[in-house]
Amino acid sequence: MFGIKKMASNISSSPALTFELVARCSTTRARASSLTLPHGPVQLPMFMPVATQASLKGITPQQLEETGCRLCLNNTYHLGLKPGQEVLDAVGGAHKLQGWKYNILTDSGGFQMVSLLKLAKITEEGVRFLSPHDGSPMLLTPEHSISLQNTIGSDIIMQLDDVLVTTSPDAARMREAMERSVRWLDRCIAAHKNPDRQNLFCIIQGGLDLDMRRECTREMLARDTPGIAIGGLSGGEAKADYCRVVATCTELLPDLKPRYVMGIGYPEDLVVSVALGADMFDCVWPTRTARFGNAVTKRGVLNIRNSKYANDFGPIEPGCGCMCCRTGDGGMGITRAFVHHNASKETVAAHLLTIHNVWYQLNLMSEVRQAVIEDRFPAYIREFFAGLYDSKTDYPAWAVGALQGVGVDLTVDA
Repeated sequence: MFGIKKMASNISSSPALTFELVARCSTTRARASSLTLPHGPVQLPMFMPVATQASLKGITPQQLEETGCRLCLNNTYHLGLKPGQEVLDAVGGAHKLQGWKYNILTDSGGFQMVSLLKLAKITEEGVRFLSPHDGSPMLLTPEHSISLQNTIGSDIIMQLDDVLVTTSPDAARMREAMERSVRWLDRCIAAHKNPDRQNLFCIIQGGLDLDMRRECTREMLARDTPGIAIGGLSGGEAKADYCRVVATCTELLPDLKPRYVMGIGYPEDLVVSVALGADMFDCVWPTRTARFGNAVTKRGVLNIRNSKYANDFGPIEPGCGCMCCRTGDGGMGITRAFVHHNASKETVAAHLLTIHNVWYQLNLMSEVRQAVIEDRFPAYIREFFAGLYDSKTDYPAWAVGALQGVGVDLTVDA
């Protein structure tokens, strides 16, 4: 059902996906590629904004489009509760519900095993939830997750996996979760009704145990799904452990399939993860931090609520091309002082910072992609970290170590 037909040395295709490997970094494992999905092309590596309940909080679909986003996330668990499968079926899926003409990826609902654990009971059958809205019971099985995602109509759908926080000391439970995720993938594949227009991605589990990750990777690859995700991370583990897991998995993954690391969004994490061989990322952080008055910039995160910005009439970030910062081509030229003035009392500040932060994340990945294509990614990494930190001695040890593992030593001059 999901077999990938090799068409050329750098292109692979399945019924609803074409993947083209455009360039490789000659030093690191970074790749630049093009992914064609049912609702248009997507350039990799890329960051996916999270529109959990079919909307990015505070901005319209048109404004999201203007950031350059061509693939965003919806959440199966939340959409299954509200508006529910009957409404989604009646309206014709999530694209029509939210007025979005580009691609959508849906999480399976598995992450809620961690985030809503007090409301969930996990068995081989599936996950029994109590609705956080009204306490009503809901059984999310692999089959029901796929049925919901088929109704949602997302371009990429995720298998239901058994998710356990990486810092769990229960090795037996971690193995159970890993093996169950493989079994649940088989059930997801069998239940999937739309392989001709929706791409089912597997999710590699196994916690921080590298042997278990390798074992799971081999099992998942045997199922030959159009794309592959590395899951169960961003759960409080040390960044060095995170990097070891990503590096271990990507080393085993085929060249001609997209590689998605779930739940990752800090800029340093994105740049290092691309160097380790990953292509796709998502996180609520850039939009959530905007609602707290924070702007993501090349110099780090700026808390615009700080009083020092009250009389700062410069843009949120000088040189930024987002619709909030630019002053040419009809841009608004919003000042830091304006955002500061509104940050604690009006939603417009969160609205503007969300636009800026999403644009920053997407532009960061665009710059990374171009650096890979031009084979200057190691130099880009150095420039990126030099912009964030005043001194090499301030660079995070986890990033330095991970990058040394792929041939880039930030502690010495190039």
